[in-house]
Amino acid sequence: MYISVRDRPAAGTTSTRGATSTRPPVGRVVVTLGVVSLLTDVSSESVSAILPLYLTAVVGLTPVAYGLVDGLYQGVSALVRLGGGWLADASDRPKWVAFLGYGLSAVARVFLLFASGAAGIAAVVTADRIGKGIRTAPRDAMISTSTPTEHLGRAFGVHRMLDTIGAALGPLIAFALLWLVPGGYSVVLVVSLAFAIAGVALLGLLGPDVRTRRDAATRSGPTPPPFRWRDLTDARLRPLLAVAGVLGLLTIGDGFIYLALLDHGGANVAWFPLFYVGTNVAYLLLAVPVGRLADRVGRARTLVVGHLALVGAYLCAVLPTSTAAATVGTLLLLGTFYAATDGVIAAIAGRLVPVQARSSGIAAAQTVVALARMLASAGFGVLWLVLGPTAAMTTVAGLLVVAVLAAATRITRLDGAAVTR
Repeated sequence: MYISVRDRPAAGTTSTRGATSTRPPVGRVVVTLGVVSLLTDVSSESVSAILPLYLTAVVGLTPVAYGLVDGLYQGVSALVRLGGGWLADASDRPKWVAFLGYGLSAVARVFLLFASGAAGIAAVVTADRIGKGIRTAPRDAMISTSTPTEHLGRAFGVHRMLDTIGAALGPLIAFALLWLVPGGYSVVLVVSLAFAIAGVALLGLLGPDVRTRRDAATRSGPTPPPFRWRDLTDARLRPLLAVAGVLGLLTIGDGFIYLALLDHGGANVAWFPLFYVGTNVAYLLLAVPVGRLADRVGRARTLVVGHLALVGAYLCAVLPTSTAAATVGTLLLLGTFYAATDGVIAAIAGRLVPVQARSSGIAAAQTVVALARMLASAGFGVLWLVLGPTAAMTTVAGLLVVAVLAAATRITRLDGAAVTR
């Protein structure tokens, strides 16, 4: 069943002013999945933080070649996200589909110990991204199912905060290990593997078995029908997919932004991994406040306006300012952008489709974003080569401002559309 009235209470919530949902705003499911993501991100980010610099400065890839590799990194997960979402919806077992994805990423860490050369590393990274693509939508569907509608922004903010703590710790741990053991890349890989195994074990042993269709029937009456592909053609989902795709085409990879900072300010390349830490610290500090703000002012509005922070990050990375000011401003604005968009889009998409298609609806939105960003990274590599970093970045910033203004007129009505259960 659908409603179009904003702020109507979700299932389990009374309509009396001041009454609260029988489900907590942020429950055990959200916290457990957040810790699983924290451990997994320590594993993945401790390895991936150095890849842009390694591929360009050590392997010697051109900006065009790096753009293609970064596009692969951004887009590989998109190839399987819908498959993971469909499997979770069809089986009504999102926990175990997510477990499969986390397990594949852990296995990739094993092979990373033996990989050598750009091709071997790319193959392992691809396997890791496939695992991420499988697990993301089922995990987000579990968060959506276990959270009252009016608190979705906060719940996704808490999850993303925990997830981002891991993303911040990963590069920091890698930096510390290499500082203590110069050239000790194998030490980083072993530590990465240990964190990945811990995350998989936590999900398998302690992760709640949330089942979207079963739980909806328990709270709201009859069991929803099985998933059908036409559930993804809902008229409310299409505007979100269109806007997310256009904005994604103007969202270049973080690696390019950090490389532009190096080109702009001449910062010491040894500190490159800490750029990721700075962005993630800003993200984790802002994820919950921005999520709560999105619940109050509108999640779709927050998603669109949040891209203006990305515009600011582009400009800070290339405009003539001091190196310190440019670096701090860029990392803070980039963290703000992720806080306003990453979890928010899942919170929106999960409530724009029938309950039996929740994982697939979230996967559809995330797939569009990932594919658009893959094309953006590949295209920006060419733009960088032709125009140079400053002109290329300012051009994309100008186009993104135009896209945000256009999107703002089309997407805000989604803040009033929701699935009641």
